Amino acid sequence: MLSEFREFIAKGNVMDLAVGVIIGGAFATITTSLTADLIMPLVGWIFGGVDFSSKFILLGAIPEGIAATDYAALKKAGVAMIGYGAFITAVINFLILAFVIFLLVKWVNKVMRRGPDAPAGPSEVDLLTEIRDELRKK
Repeated sequence: MLSEFREFIAKGNVMDLAVGVIIGGAFATITTSLTADLIMPLVGWIFGGVDFSSKFILLGAIPEGIAATDYAALKKAGVAMIGYGAFITAVINFLILAFVIFLLVKWVNKVMRRGPDAPAGPSEVDLLTEIRDELRKK
């Protein structure tokens, strides 16, 4: 069993997957920073200084001593609310990540050499013609 596991790990696809997961995790932090630190402030500025990360709808009671506009404190206190601003940020983050992965896959497919095309077999008409000719001989 140990030798089978070692053989499984040694396969190229498993190692490629491991490298992809590690790089993907690192890239996700870059994408999160890009979204939170550059794109969303720019979007907020375009929409008149709106900070989307703290946009929410309260669903529950506000505890004593916490401001009704302090999203982080309300979330920490466990107040029921819909954080649509954080959701919008996550969606933009996902779209950026998906687009970059799309571009990467497109580039890899373009760069990778493809083997020569397999020779095309006879067409359907050619096969039917051969069958007809063989039947005529008999």
